[in-house]
Amino acid sequence: MTQEELDALMNSDLDELAVLEEEPKAETTTEEESDVVVLDKKNFRVDANEQWPPPPPTEDHKVVNQLDDVTRDSEKKATEIMDRLEQLNNFVMEIGEEGSAILATFEKNIETFEKLAAKFPNIEIFTTLLDENRQAFDQAQKVLEQSRDAEDEIMMIMDIMQYQDIHRQKIERVINVMRALSKYMNSLFESSKDDAARVSSAVHIKGDSDTADIVSEDEIEALLESFGRK
Repeated sequence: MTQEELDALMNSDLDELAVLEEEPKAETTTEEESDVVVLDKKNFRVDANEQWPPPPPTEDHKVVNQLDDVTRDSEKKATEIMDRLEQLNNFVMEIGEEGSAILATFEKNIETFEKLAAKFPNIEIFTTLLDENRQAFDQAQKVLEQSRDAEDEIMMIMDIMQYQDIHRQKIERVINVMRALSKYMNSLFESSKDDAARVSSAVHIKGDSDTADIVSEDEIEALLESFGRK
């Protein structure tokens, strides 16, 4: 009762009191109330698109198991990639070593044909072989430079792959936090009393709206009367 109603009652102004009772109360809505999510009491869903109840704890829905699979497979594949990269780098290094030996051979050939071409200028074959060896030397040198570039690229890929291991460690840290939280929640809700010793929970209690399968008091009385008649 408001102060105005109390004053009206004290002054025995019944008409004024009736008017006050007929006046609707002002509805006050705040921004926070407008943002409140209304739950569907029947299905207990935040919205129509949300699945309820949540998925069962099968192998496909166990989060920690899935994260463990991700870290295990990720580490396995990363190790395989690193092994392949290392093997590829060894191949490139062998190409570089063989290319260096080929360049040394071409250098000797060029030196020899330069002397022969200078000593026998009228013999055209010496000049031709000198030009061919010079071209082959340039081509072999380009191949050697490309092999060195490939080796550098492989080393860069190996460095980038280190981030894969960092991501794996981050996931493992999340797993550890989740496991610690799970153990904490289990410890928080555990009880020294065995569940078998507990009283079974009632299916329906007073105030429930869905009680279609509950026997009413009239039906119980009718049942007792039928027993008495027997």
